[in-house]
Amino acid sequence: MTLVLLSFYGSTFIPENLYTNVISQILNGCVATIGLLGSLLIWRHHDGMRARKLWAFVLLVWAVLATLLLMRLIAYDVMREETGVLNLHGWEMLVGNFYAWLLLLYPAEMLRPGWLNIGRAIRHLLPVFIIAAIDHIFIIDLRWMLALYPIVLLGFLAMHVRAYRVWCEQNYSSMEHIDAQWIVRYMIMYLICGGAYIYLSVTTHPTRSLTLQWLLLFMLTYSTDQILFRPDPWKIIRRRLREREAQEEDDDSATVETDEQTRAAYRETLEQWMRTDKPYLNPDFRLMDLREVLPLNRSYLSSLINSAYGCNFYQFVTNYRINEAKQLMSEHPEMQVQEVAERSGFSSPTVFSRIFARETGVTPREWSAKSDKS
Repeated sequence: MTLVLLSFYGSTFIPENLYTNVISQILNGCVATIGLLGSLLIWRHHDGMRARKLWAFVLLVWAVLATLLLMRLIAYDVMREETGVLNLHGWEMLVGNFYAWLLLLYPAEMLRPGWLNIGRAIRHLLPVFIIAAIDHIFIIDLRWMLALYPIVLLGFLAMHVRAYRVWCEQNYSSMEHIDAQWIVRYMIMYLICGGAYIYLSVTTHPTRSLTLQWLLLFMLTYSTDQILFRPDPWKIIRRRLREREAQEEDDDSATVETDEQTRAAYRETLEQWMRTDKPYLNPDFRLMDLREVLPLNRSYLSSLINSAYGCNFYQFVTNYRINEAKQLMSEHPEMQVQEVAERSGFSSPTVFSRIFARETGVTPREWSAKSDKS
Protein backbone atom coordinates (compact mmCIF):
# COMPACT_ATOMS: atom_id res chain seq x y z
CA MET A 1 0.00 0.00 0.00
CA THR A 2 2.90 2.34 0.76
CA LEU A 3 4.32 1.73 -2.71
CA VAL A 4 0.92 2.49 -4.23
CA LEU A 5 0.67 5.82 -2.39
CA LEU A 6 4.25 6.73 -3.31
CA SER A 7 3.43 5.91 -6.91
CA PHE A 8 0.39 8.19 -6.83
CA TYR A 9 2.44 11.02 -5.36
CA GLY A 10 5.61 10.47 -7.38
CA SER A 11 3.81 10.32 -10.72
CA THR A 12 3.01 14.04 -10.47
CA PHE A 13 6.73 14.88 -10.68
CA ILE A 14 7.39 12.93 -13.87
CA PRO A 15 7.77 15.22 -16.90
CA GLU A 16 4.81 14.88 -19.21
CA ASN A 17 6.86 14.18 -22.33
CA LEU A 18 8.98 11.55 -20.56
CA TYR A 19 5.91 9.70 -19.35
CA THR A 20 3.94 9.89 -22.61
CA ASN A 21 6.79 9.12 -24.99
CA VAL A 22 8.80 6.63 -22.94
CA ILE A 23 7.44 5.29 -19.62
CA SER A 24 3.84 4.69 -20.65
CA GLN A 25 4.80 2.97 -23.87
CA ILE A 26 7.35 0.75 -22.07
CA LEU A 27 4.73 -0.33 -19.50
CA ASN A 28 2.15 -1.08 -22.19
CA GLY A 29 4.77 -2.96 -24.16
CA CYS A 30 5.57 -5.05 -21.04
CA VAL A 31 1.87 -5.82 -20.53
CA ALA A 32 1.55 -6.90 -24.17
CA THR A 33 4.65 -9.09 -23.90
CA ILE A 34 3.63 -10.70 -20.59
CA GLY A 35 0.13 -11.29 -21.95
CA LEU A 36 1.32 -12.95 -25.14
CA LEU A 37 4.08 -15.09 -23.59
CA GLY A 38 1.92 -16.00 -20.59
CA SER A 39 -0.95 -17.01 -22.85
CA LEU A 40 1.27 -19.31 -24.90
CA LEU A 41 2.84 -20.82 -21.78
CA ILE A 42 -0.48 -21.43 -20.02
CA TRP A 43 -2.01 -22.92 -23.17
CA ARG A 44 0.87 -25.38 -23.54
CA HIS A 45 0.41 -26.55 -19.93
CA HIS A 46 -3.36 -26.28 -19.44
CA ASP A 47 -3.62 -30.06 -18.68
CA GLY A 48 -7.18 -30.07 -19.91
CA MET A 49 -8.30 -27.59 -17.25
CA ARG A 50 -11.02 -25.26 -18.51
CA ALA A 51 -9.97 -22.56 -16.03
CA ARG A 52 -6.40 -22.47 -17.35
CA LYS A 53 -7.65 -22.27 -20.91
CA LEU A 54 -9.81 -19.34 -19.84
CA TRP A 55 -6.83 -17.56 -18.26
CA ALA A 56 -4.82 -18.11 -21.45
CA PHE A 57 -7.66 -16.43 -23.36
CA VAL A 58 -7.73 -13.54 -20.87
CA LEU A 59 -3.99 -12.98 -21.24
CA LEU A 60 -4.25 -13.07 -25.03
CA VAL A 61 -7.06 -10.50 -25.07
CA TRP A 62 -5.09 -8.35 -22.65
CA ALA A 63 -2.03 -8.52 -24.91
CA VAL A 64 -4.09 -7.43 -27.91
CA LEU A 65 -5.69 -4.56 -26.01
CA ALA A 66 -2.34 -3.41 -24.62
CA THR A 67 -0.95 -3.37 -28.15
CA LEU A 68 -3.92 -1.35 -29.40
CA LEU A 69 -3.60 1.03 -26.47
CA LEU A 70 0.08 1.46 -27.23
CA MET A 71 -0.78 2.37 -30.81
CA ARG A 72 -3.54 4.68 -29.60
CA LEU A 73 -1.16 6.54 -27.29
CA ILE A 74 1.16 7.17 -30.24
CA ALA A 75 -1.82 8.43 -32.27
CA TYR A 76 -2.88 10.76 -29.46
CA ASP A 77 0.62 12.21 -29.35
CA VAL A 78 0.03 13.37 -32.93
CA MET A 79 -3.40 14.75 -32.00
CA ARG A 80 -1.92 16.63 -29.05
CA GLU A 81 0.43 18.50 -31.33
CA GLU A 82 -2.52 19.68 -33.43
CA THR A 83 -5.12 20.47 -30.78
CA GLY A 84 -3.20 20.74 -27.53
CA VAL A 85 -5.86 18.57 -25.87
CA LEU A 86 -5.59 15.01 -24.64
CA ASN A 87 -8.82 13.46 -23.35
CA LEU A 88 -8.90 9.71 -22.84
CA HIS A 89 -11.65 9.61 -20.20
CA GLY A 90 -14.32 7.94 -22.34
CA TRP A 91 -11.87 5.40 -23.73
CA GLU A 92 -10.42 4.64 -20.33
CA MET A 93 -13.88 4.18 -18.83
CA LEU A 94 -14.87 1.50 -21.34
CA VAL A 95 -11.48 -0.21 -21.44
CA GLY A 96 -11.23 -0.13 -17.63
CA ASN A 97 -14.58 -1.86 -17.22
CA PHE A 98 -13.65 -4.41 -19.84
CA TYR A 99 -10.40 -5.09 -17.95
CA ALA A 100 -12.32 -5.52 -14.69
CA TRP A 101 -14.67 -7.96 -16.39
CA LEU A 102 -11.72 -9.93 -17.79
CA LEU A 103 -10.03 -10.18 -14.39
CA LEU A 104 -13.09 -11.82 -12.83
CA LEU A 105 -13.62 -14.54 -15.45
CA TYR A 106 -10.91 -16.87 -14.11
CA PRO A 107 -11.88 -16.80 -10.38
CA ALA A 108 -15.56 -17.19 -11.32
CA GLU A 109 -14.71 -20.38 -13.22
CA MET A 110 -12.49 -21.67 -10.40
CA LEU A 111 -15.15 -21.14 -7.73
CA ARG A 112 -18.03 -22.55 -9.77
CA PRO A 113 -16.63 -24.89 -12.44
CA GLY A 114 -18.84 -25.05 -15.50
CA TRP A 115 -21.16 -22.24 -14.37
CA LEU A 116 -19.57 -19.59 -16.55
CA ASN A 117 -20.63 -19.62 -20.19
CA ILE A 118 -20.68 -17.10 -23.02
CA GLY A 119 -24.21 -15.94 -22.22
CA ARG A 120 -23.53 -15.27 -18.54
CA ALA A 121 -20.23 -13.57 -19.34
CA ILE A 122 -21.89 -11.22 -21.85
CA ARG A 123 -24.70 -10.38 -19.42
CA HIS A 124 -22.11 -9.29 -16.85
CA LEU A 125 -20.51 -6.92 -19.37
CA LEU A 126 -23.69 -5.66 -21.06
CA PRO A 127 -24.54 -2.97 -18.43
CA VAL A 128 -21.29 -1.17 -19.28
CA PHE A 129 -22.35 -0.60 -22.88
CA ILE A 130 -25.90 0.33 -21.84
CA ILE A 131 -24.61 2.99 -19.44
CA ALA A 132 -22.17 4.27 -22.05
CA ALA A 133 -24.95 4.46 -24.67
CA ILE A 134 -27.27 6.39 -22.31
CA ASP A 135 -24.42 8.74 -21.44
CA HIS A 136 -23.78 9.42 -25.13
CA ILE A 137 -27.38 9.69 -26.38
CA PHE A 138 -28.84 11.82 -23.59
CA ILE A 139 -25.65 13.75 -22.80
CA ILE A 140 -25.81 12.71 -19.14
CA ASP A 141 -22.62 12.39 -17.18
CA LEU A 142 -22.75 8.76 -16.02
CA ARG A 143 -19.00 8.27 -15.76
CA TRP A 144 -19.28 7.75 -11.99
CA MET A 145 -21.51 4.72 -12.68
CA LEU A 146 -18.91 3.30 -15.03
CA ALA A 147 -16.17 3.96 -12.48
CA LEU A 148 -18.08 2.04 -9.79
CA TYR A 149 -19.35 -0.84 -11.93
CA PRO A 150 -16.22 -2.99 -11.27
CA ILE A 151 -17.32 -3.02 -7.62
CA VAL A 152 -20.62 -4.55 -8.76
CA LEU A 153 -18.65 -7.22 -10.62
CA LEU A 154 -16.64 -7.87 -7.45
CA GLY A 155 -19.94 -8.34 -5.62
CA PHE A 156 -20.86 -11.10 -8.07
CA LEU A 157 -17.52 -12.79 -7.33
CA ALA A 158 -18.14 -12.50 -3.57
CA MET A 159 -21.44 -14.33 -4.09
CA HIS A 160 -19.54 -17.12 -5.85
CA VAL A 161 -17.09 -17.31 -2.92
CA ARG A 162 -19.96 -17.80 -0.47
CA ALA A 163 -21.68 -20.34 -2.72
CA TYR A 164 -18.42 -22.27 -2.96
CA ARG A 165 -17.95 -22.34 0.82
CA VAL A 166 -21.54 -23.52 1.32
CA TRP A 167 -20.92 -26.30 -1.20
CA CYS A 168 -17.74 -27.30 0.65
CA GLU A 169 -19.52 -27.41 4.01
CA GLN A 170 -22.26 -29.58 2.53
CA ASN A 171 -19.78 -32.12 1.16
CA TYR A 172 -16.60 -32.07 3.28
CA SER A 173 -15.88 -32.43 6.97
CA SER A 174 -12.72 -30.31 6.89
CA MET A 175 -12.09 -26.90 5.34
CA GLU A 176 -8.32 -27.34 5.50
CA HIS A 177 -6.74 -27.15 2.01
CA ILE A 178 -10.14 -26.28 0.52
CA ASP A 179 -10.48 -22.57 1.26
CA ALA A 180 -8.17 -20.91 -1.22
CA GLN A 181 -6.13 -18.05 0.20
CA TRP A 182 -5.17 -17.02 -3.30
CA ILE A 183 -8.68 -15.74 -3.95
CA VAL A 184 -8.31 -13.32 -1.03
CA ARG A 185 -5.02 -12.00 -2.40
CA TYR A 186 -6.54 -11.80 -5.88
CA MET A 187 -9.50 -9.75 -4.62
CA ILE A 188 -7.19 -7.42 -2.67
CA MET A 189 -5.14 -6.76 -5.80
CA TYR A 190 -8.37 -6.24 -7.73
CA LEU A 191 -9.54 -3.64 -5.19
CA ILE A 192 -6.22 -1.81 -5.27
CA CYS A 193 -6.31 -1.71 -9.05
CA GLY A 194 -9.91 -0.51 -8.84
CA GLY A 195 -8.86 2.34 -6.55
CA ALA A 196 -6.14 3.33 -9.00
CA TYR A 197 -8.68 3.18 -11.82
CA ILE A 198 -11.12 5.50 -9.99
CA TYR A 199 -8.27 7.93 -9.37
CA LEU A 200 -7.41 7.74 -13.05
CA SER A 201 -11.01 8.61 -13.91
CA VAL A 202 -11.28 11.77 -11.80
CA THR A 203 -7.95 13.48 -12.47
CA THR A 204 -6.54 15.00 -15.64
CA HIS A 205 -2.83 14.80 -14.89
CA PRO A 206 -1.01 13.22 -17.88
CA THR A 207 0.77 10.65 -15.68
CA ARG A 208 -2.40 9.57 -13.84
CA SER A 209 -2.33 6.05 -15.27
CA LEU A 210 1.22 5.21 -14.10
CA THR A 211 0.15 3.48 -10.89
CA LEU A 212 -2.60 1.51 -12.61
CA GLN A 213 -0.25 0.32 -15.35
CA TRP A 214 2.43 -1.14 -13.11
CA LEU A 215 -0.16 -2.59 -10.72
CA LEU A 216 -1.86 -4.42 -13.58
CA LEU A 217 1.52 -5.60 -14.84
CA PHE A 218 2.28 -7.05 -11.41
CA MET A 219 -1.17 -8.63 -11.10
CA LEU A 220 -0.91 -10.35 -14.48
CA THR A 221 2.59 -11.67 -13.76
CA TYR A 222 1.77 -12.85 -10.24
CA SER A 223 -1.51 -14.52 -11.24
CA THR A 224 0.11 -16.31 -14.19
CA ASP A 225 2.81 -17.65 -11.88
CA GLN A 226 0.22 -18.88 -9.35
CA ILE A 227 -1.96 -20.50 -12.00
CA LEU A 228 0.93 -22.21 -13.75
CA PHE A 229 3.18 -23.35 -10.90
CA ARG A 230 0.85 -23.80 -7.94
CA PRO A 231 -1.23 -27.00 -7.76
CA ASP A 232 -4.93 -26.61 -8.34
CA PRO A 233 -6.52 -27.09 -4.87
CA TRP A 234 -9.77 -28.31 -6.40
CA LYS A 235 -8.43 -30.72 -9.02
CA ILE A 236 -8.76 -33.84 -6.85
CA ILE A 237 -12.04 -32.62 -5.39
CA ARG A 238 -13.58 -32.11 -8.83
CA ARG A 239 -12.39 -35.50 -10.04
CA ARG A 240 -13.84 -37.28 -7.01
CA LEU A 241 -17.08 -35.37 -7.37
CA ARG A 242 -17.42 -36.33 -11.03
CA GLU A 243 -16.70 -39.99 -10.21
CA ARG A 244 -19.23 -40.11 -7.42
CA GLU A 245 -21.91 -38.28 -9.39
CA ALA A 246 -21.41 -40.77 -12.22
CA GLN A 247 -21.77 -43.57 -9.68
CA GLU A 248 -25.03 -42.04 -8.46
CA GLU A 249 -26.48 -42.03 -11.97
CA ASP A 250 -25.78 -45.75 -12.31
CA ASP A 251 -27.03 -46.62 -8.85
CA ASP A 252 -30.56 -48.07 -8.88
CA SER A 253 -31.04 -47.03 -5.27
CA ALA A 254 -30.68 -43.32 -6.04
CA THR A 255 -34.46 -42.91 -5.76
CA VAL A 256 -35.63 -43.42 -2.19
CA GLU A 257 -38.75 -42.99 -0.11
CA THR A 258 -38.97 -39.74 1.83
CA ASP A 259 -41.63 -40.58 4.46
CA GLU A 260 -40.85 -39.78 8.10
CA GLN A 261 -40.49 -43.41 9.16
CA THR A 262 -37.86 -44.06 6.49
CA ARG A 263 -35.97 -40.91 7.40
CA ALA A 264 -36.00 -41.91 11.07
CA ALA A 265 -34.55 -45.31 10.15
CA TYR A 266 -31.82 -43.65 8.09
CA ARG A 267 -30.99 -41.36 11.00
CA GLU A 268 -30.77 -44.24 13.45
CA THR A 269 -28.50 -46.19 11.09
CA LEU A 270 -26.27 -43.17 10.60
CA GLU A 271 -25.94 -42.40 14.32
CA GLN A 272 -25.19 -46.04 15.11
CA TRP A 273 -22.42 -46.07 12.50
CA MET A 274 -20.98 -42.80 13.77
CA ARG A 275 -20.87 -44.16 17.34
CA THR A 276 -19.40 -47.57 16.58
CA ASP A 277 -17.09 -47.06 13.58
CA LYS A 278 -16.29 -43.37 14.19
CA PRO A 279 -15.63 -42.51 10.52
CA TYR A 280 -15.29 -38.84 11.50
CA LEU A 281 -11.81 -39.63 12.88
CA ASN A 282 -10.61 -39.59 9.28
CA PRO A 283 -9.73 -35.96 8.43
CA ASP A 284 -10.73 -36.62 4.80
CA PHE A 285 -14.22 -37.86 5.72
CA ARG A 286 -16.64 -36.84 2.91
CA LEU A 287 -20.40 -36.63 2.57
CA MET A 288 -20.37 -39.42 -0.02
CA ASP A 289 -18.62 -41.71 2.48
CA LEU A 290 -22.02 -42.02 4.15
CA ARG A 291 -23.00 -44.26 1.25
CA GLU A 292 -21.17 -47.04 3.06
CA VAL A 293 -24.25 -47.40 5.29
CA LEU A 294 -26.85 -45.26 3.45
CA PRO A 295 -27.07 -46.08 -0.29
CA LEU A 296 -28.47 -42.65 -1.21
CA ASN A 297 -27.51 -39.99 -3.70
CA ARG A 298 -25.55 -36.89 -2.69
CA SER A 299 -28.52 -34.49 -2.76
CA TYR A 300 -30.62 -36.74 -0.53
CA LEU A 301 -27.77 -37.27 1.93
CA SER A 302 -27.25 -33.53 2.23
CA SER A 303 -30.99 -32.97 2.67
CA LEU A 304 -31.14 -35.71 5.31
CA ILE A 305 -28.37 -34.08 7.38
CA ASN A 306 -29.91 -30.60 7.06
CA SER A 307 -33.43 -31.64 8.02
CA ALA A 308 -32.55 -34.15 10.73
CA TYR A 309 -29.88 -32.13 12.55
CA GLY A 310 -30.49 -28.54 11.47
CA CYS A 311 -26.95 -28.10 10.15
CA ASN A 312 -24.78 -28.92 7.15
CA PHE A 313 -22.45 -31.91 6.86
CA TYR A 314 -19.37 -29.95 7.98
CA GLN A 315 -21.07 -28.81 11.20
CA PHE A 316 -22.52 -32.29 11.76
CA VAL A 317 -19.08 -33.92 11.69
CA THR A 318 -17.49 -31.08 13.68
CA ASN A 319 -19.89 -31.74 16.56
CA TYR A 320 -18.78 -35.39 16.71
CA ARG A 321 -15.13 -34.39 16.61
CA ILE A 322 -15.58 -31.80 19.38
CA ASN A 323 -17.31 -34.38 21.58
CA GLU A 324 -14.53 -36.89 20.85
CA ALA A 325 -11.92 -34.30 21.83
CA LYS A 326 -13.75 -33.52 25.08
CA GLN A 327 -13.86 -37.20 25.96
CA LEU A 328 -10.15 -37.62 25.25
CA MET A 329 -9.22 -34.61 27.38
CA SER A 330 -11.45 -35.81 30.23
CA GLU A 331 -10.00 -39.32 30.22
CA HIS A 332 -6.41 -38.26 29.47
CA PRO A 333 -5.77 -34.78 30.93
CA GLU A 334 -2.06 -35.19 30.30
CA MET A 335 -2.58 -35.53 26.54
CA GLN A 336 -1.10 -32.75 24.41
CA VAL A 337 -3.32 -30.60 22.15
CA GLN A 338 -1.57 -31.91 19.05
CA GLU A 339 -2.38 -35.52 19.96
CA VAL A 340 -5.97 -34.66 20.87
CA ALA A 341 -6.42 -32.96 17.49
CA GLU A 342 -4.98 -35.94 15.63
CA ARG A 343 -7.00 -38.54 17.52
CA SER A 344 -10.29 -36.65 17.19
CA GLY A 345 -10.13 -36.26 13.40
CA PHE A 346 -8.98 -32.66 12.96
CA SER A 347 -6.53 -31.91 10.18
CA SER A 348 -4.15 -29.91 12.41
CA PRO A 349 -3.76 -28.58 15.98
CA THR A 350 -4.32 -25.03 14.72
CA VAL A 351 -7.62 -25.93 13.09
CA PHE A 352 -8.66 -27.89 16.18
CA SER A 353 -7.92 -25.02 18.58
CA ARG A 354 -9.71 -22.48 16.41
CA ILE A 355 -12.85 -24.60 15.92
CA PHE A 356 -12.94 -25.75 19.55
CA ALA A 357 -12.74 -22.15 20.81
CA ARG A 358 -15.42 -21.07 18.35
CA GLU A 359 -17.82 -23.86 19.36
CA THR A 360 -17.25 -23.88 23.13
CA GLY A 361 -16.08 -20.35 23.90
CA VAL A 362 -12.86 -21.57 25.53
CA THR A 363 -9.56 -23.00 24.29
CA PRO A 364 -8.82 -26.74 24.63
CA ARG A 365 -6.37 -26.05 27.49
CA GLU A 366 -8.91 -23.90 29.33
CA TRP A 367 -11.61 -26.56 28.91
CA SER A 368 -9.23 -29.27 30.13
CA ALA A 369 -8.30 -27.19 33.18
CA LYS A 370 -11.96 -26.62 34.07
CA SER A 371 -12.66 -30.34 33.62
CA ASP A 372 -9.84 -31.22 36.04
CA LYS A 373 -11.20 -28.87 38.72
CA SER A 374 -14.69 -30.30 38.45
